[in-house]
Amino acid sequence: MRVYLDNNATTKVDEQVKRVMEPFLCERFGNPNSLHDYAKEIIPDIKYAYEQIYMGFGANKKDSIVMTSCATESNNWILKSVYFRDIMSGRKDHIIVSEVEHPSIIATAKFLETLGVKVSYLPINSEGLIDASTVRDYITPKTALVSIMWVNNETGAIFPIEEISQICKENNVLFHTDAVQAVGKIKINLELLQGVDFLTFSAHKFHGPKGVGGLFIRSGREVTPLFHGGAQMGGLRSGTINVGAIAGMGKAIELAVDSIDFDYPDVIELRDQLEDEILKIEDTFVVTPREKRVGSTLLVSFRGIEGESMLWDLNKAGIAASTGSACASEDLESNPVMEAIGAEADLAHTAIRFSLSRYTTKMEIDYTIEEVKKAVKRLREISSSYAYTPHTEKK
Repeated sequence: MRVYLDNNATTKVDEQVKRVMEPFLCERFGNPNSLHDYAKEIIPDIKYAYEQIYMGFGANKKDSIVMTSCATESNNWILKSVYFRDIMSGRKDHIIVSEVEHPSIIATAKFLETLGVKVSYLPINSEGLIDASTVRDYITPKTALVSIMWVNNETGAIFPIEEISQICKENNVLFHTDAVQAVGKIKINLELLQGVDFLTFSAHKFHGPKGVGGLFIRSGREVTPLFHGGAQMGGLRSGTINVGAIAGMGKAIELAVDSIDFDYPDVIELRDQLEDEILKIEDTFVVTPREKRVGSTLLVSFRGIEGESMLWDLNKAGIAASTGSACASEDLESNPVMEAIGAEADLAHTAIRFSLSRYTTKMEIDYTIEEVKKAVKRLREISSSYAYTPHTEKK
């Protein structure tokens, strides 16, 4: 049996999305920026996809949604745009991000530090959550931007975006949120969240195609183009657009929004079943209370078991999961969230992330529970570090 539980990394393309995209691969191939009929024929499809995306985010037509290749591009774009527009001038010199942002935010922030930008890394608490009030404490008169993800990709923790965005608005500070892990899991209405100036998303996280995403830009906010060239997208992002991918993303977000009411409750039930059974295993720990995270994600640590070892056993059983740990040469990096919450050293390397989707079945979860228990038993039996810890008896 094969089980895919790594949906926070990427999702399978929905069959309905695939059908929407197929005509644009060979039959309807015109460049929408040309003047002939081949181009004109696909303009209605692009407009319809935009309507689906605007509706999916509850965005106002006065706002801009610019198509990009992915959220990594969008995240880079907004941070670097703020640098060019507000920091190079000397008017501002400071940005705030959380310490558990996606690498595309953290790496960009560290790059900006080499250019003289002051960066504050907002801490999370022991539950993997952010206290919105701490944002106010970090803001200075020189703060140009606050960038906080909506949902953490490792734990599924939901950060208080409404409160944080309001604090930023009250202090006249731009606010950006990486909403990659929120789409299809949380209802998003940007018309109501007026404090959100910028938002990024990526289609392959909600059963759309890879290689396409977007940046929401609130009306009245300006950005410096990351790419220069033609006049596509009002000159904000030059380059011929991927019509098929955009059409697919439109359909994908329509389905994702619908699934919150129709399919997502089933996802939550399966995640809870998996979590309940895993927590019956001695010395297992879950980060962030389930009522404070999205219903599709479970980050669990198994004391005495390296994350890579667990992944090896699960993969042999046909189960795809993930870990924040990574073997690079002889160095073993611990999960960044586990480090941020101050987890003990013997737990920081043990975190495994299971992430479900609307395609996950009960049979798959039953099988996964069985295989996890087998893997834990086998790995702990050969783990000297676990056998000699004082909190357990050698089996």
